[in-house]
Amino acid sequence: MPRLSEVIAALDALWPPERAEGWDAVGTVCGDPDAEIDRVLFAVDPVREIADEARELGAQLIVTHHPLYLRGTTTVAADTFKGRVVHTLIKHDIALHVAHTNADTADPGVSDALAGALDLRITGPLVPDPTDPEGRRGLGRICELDRPETLAAFAARAAARLPATAQGIRLAGDPEAYLRTVAVSGGSGDSLFDAVRAAGVDAFLTADLRHHPASEAVQHSPLGLVDAAHWATEWPWCEQAAAQLDALSDRHGWDLRVHVSKQVTDPWTTHHSSGAPN
Repeated sequence: MPRLSEVIAALDALWPPERAEGWDAVGTVCGDPDAEIDRVLFAVDPVREIADEARELGAQLIVTHHPLYLRGTTTVAADTFKGRVVHTLIKHDIALHVAHTNADTADPGVSDALAGALDLRITGPLVPDPTDPEGRRGLGRICELDRPETLAAFAARAAARLPATAQGIRLAGDPEAYLRTVAVSGGSGDSLFDAVRAAGVDAFLTADLRHHPASEAVQHSPLGLVDAAHWATEWPWCEQAAAQLDALSDRHGWDLRVHVSKQVTDPWTTHHSSGAPN
């Protein structure tokens, strides 16, 4: 079996920590570098349900997209929910490793997985990484549809292909407008509207769209907006990342058993449609 340090070195080659944003908190949160690893669990969120799932699986490593401590902390006391996660991990010899914004901009990265889940053809990054001479890394992806379809049909495609959440899929714009090109960005994407407009795409699929940026976007142009749950837009990366680690395991002869959590850790649990206005 490989040691944790060997597996982490392979993961850091996929998602180099130096490519994370300066405000981010990526890398190994806990774990003994010399511990042997034979089972790994991928998930979006490092929450207690995922720690418990890893314990039940007998996994020695969890890889999550979201950091456990993004803004630092002064305590890991077990009477805090994050502290309880840390206690559970250490008590059961489970390491935790995080790939966040360094996975967002990777090639392939979070938005590649999102485009793949929607069966879109990628033509390039939405916001290219200026340090990538090949022009493949960066935030978001610009994509083409195999054939034109309406905004409503594209939203239905997203609802069918992405994991189910209480939020579902929201759209803004003319539902009968035909789309040929779309931009996608896993996670919160309303800071990317300038890049989306510059790309000249017909629609933008992302998560966490706020009222004012969305309102301004649809007033600027006939851009269609498709807003999915944050967790749902990033979960496809777990399957992509697990496949990448599987390939590395085969190459190195590690015989790792790699799992993807199916638990929905999106914080929203119920949705009620509001009544028609009077």
